[in-house]
Amino acid sequence: MRTEAEMIQEILSFAEQDNRIKIVTLEGSRTNPNVPKDIFQDYDISFFVTEMDSFKTDHSWVDRFGKRIIMQMPEAMSMFPPELGNRFSYLMLFEDGNRIDLTLIPLEERFAYIIEDKLMQVLLDKENLMPPVDPPTDRDYWVKRPSEAFYHDCCNEFWWVSTYVAKGLWRQEILYAIDHLNFNVRPMLMKMLEWRIGIDTDFSISTGKNAKYMEQYLTNDHWQKLMSTFPAGNYSSVWQALYSTTELFGETAKEVAKQEGWKYAEADAQQVTAYLKQTELLDRHATSFD
Repeated sequence: MRTEAEMIQEILSFAEQDNRIKIVTLEGSRTNPNVPKDIFQDYDISFFVTEMDSFKTDHSWVDRFGKRIIMQMPEAMSMFPPELGNRFSYLMLFEDGNRIDLTLIPLEERFAYIIEDKLMQVLLDKENLMPPVDPPTDRDYWVKRPSEAFYHDCCNEFWWVSTYVAKGLWRQEILYAIDHLNFNVRPMLMKMLEWRIGIDTDFSISTGKNAKYMEQYLTNDHWQKLMSTFPAGNYSSVWQALYSTTELFGETAKEVAKQEGWKYAEADAQQVTAYLKQTELLDRHATSFD
């Protein structure tokens, strides 16, 4: 496997020889001093170029970086709508295990780009075209303190959509129930856990993409409770996961409210919990809820 120094040298060597490339930057976890290094970290690289068409007309130039296992060009795909505007990206996984996520950016966008992401380091600037860049920081990704209104909205959304999970389970629509648990209810739980962590750390840390560093900020008890919110593929397991989710949310939401001096919607929690239990016990062929 090529080392970090070898990979960076390969990238810079190519850029130095190509007159179309004026600036090279490194973004992402490799610029973040708070992220431990490992062999699976991507090389998030941007080339600021004088023109794009010649690169996109013949993609074989990326072969320079090594033999690939697979490559994706999101902006050239029909399944995914382009998200980068005028930019174009090559996501490359190589046989030696290294990965480069390389983005072509029109040179004129450099001023806007330095505002977008503070986890950025200039590796090469041939003609001193890049404005001054501050040292990389993950401050933009720190847990943000919620407003009281935002907190209450989170609680309301959590308890409201919990009823959808129960409805799906009663109807024997397990995929419907799991989707609402995972894609609507769980995000509210994760927000609440992040806010609790933010309070403990003075809102000065990031839990990482997909909250991947959350475990190190939770007690073992809270972590095990979080793990119990993930169901197996059967109805009883989803019911248990739902109750584990509501229990952990309620406990955490009360802690956040207490620390911030807010009032937790205890009535909503109690009434929805009773509704969930009544739905679970309801006869499969019932024609009335009472």
